[in-house]
Amino acid sequence: MATIAPLAQAVSQVVHDGDTVAFEGFTHLIPFAAGHEVIRQRKRDLTLVRMTPDVIYDQLIGAGCARKLVFSWGGNPGVGSLHRFRDAVQNGWPNALEIEEHSHAGMANRYVAAASGLPFAVLRGYVGTDLPKQTDTIAPITCPFTGEVLTAVPALDLDSAVIHAQRADRRGNVQLWGITGVQKEAVLAARRSLVTVEEVVDELEPRPGAVVLPSWVVDYVAEVPGGAHPSYAHDYSTRDNDYYQRWDTISKDRESFRTWLETVA
Repeated sequence: MATIAPLAQAVSQVVHDGDTVAFEGFTHLIPFAAGHEVIRQRKRDLTLVRMTPDVIYDQLIGAGCARKLVFSWGGNPGVGSLHRFRDAVQNGWPNALEIEEHSHAGMANRYVAAASGLPFAVLRGYVGTDLPKQTDTIAPITCPFTGEVLTAVPALDLDSAVIHAQRADRRGNVQLWGITGVQKEAVLAARRSLVTVEEVVDELEPRPGAVVLPSWVVDYVAEVPGGAHPSYAHDYSTRDNDYYQRWDTISKDRESFRTWLETVA
């Protein structure tokens, strides 16, 4: 059953040094507040997993939290590059960063396999690309029924998963809606999980299309209003487009990034 706790306590219990951890959210409900708490707690040697690493991963990488990134696309959405990510890969600052690149479909299937308790997933993707030559976790597999050569990718072995949602009730059941990505699968795939929410309510009201994560699949819930900022939480907040623009300037220079980091840490 989920424990409702302050953010700092929840992060300390869920995200450990050396973890393989996913901070998931698609366009909205990105768990920025939890990521910033990871920076404050100086977590280290993390393998960061995400389908679309954006600004929050740029911040975690620049803060020295990461040793590896498993991903399918990376950028500052609508703006440009992730400069701290680029600096880590090209120059090893503040740490050398190992990368493992997949397609969106490959990453999604890896989450689904892990959430389903399967060792790997099979798909038709990657054919005609050079990713299998670059990534060890992509391998051909022959269908035993048709002889067709397909592609296999291993399930994501997550120690921890962190997501943001709109609501939880006082028993720790979680409700999220709007554009959803692989948040559900990330939680189901991980050994430990944390959901930050806009509010904790007495009862969850039924809502068409909403995803409900029952209390027994979530370890910690933390009430963090605005916890997705600068992304947004559908029906609760709007996207702070100016923040993403400012981040491009802040992150280009190591000194300006260090100044920003002092405001978080």
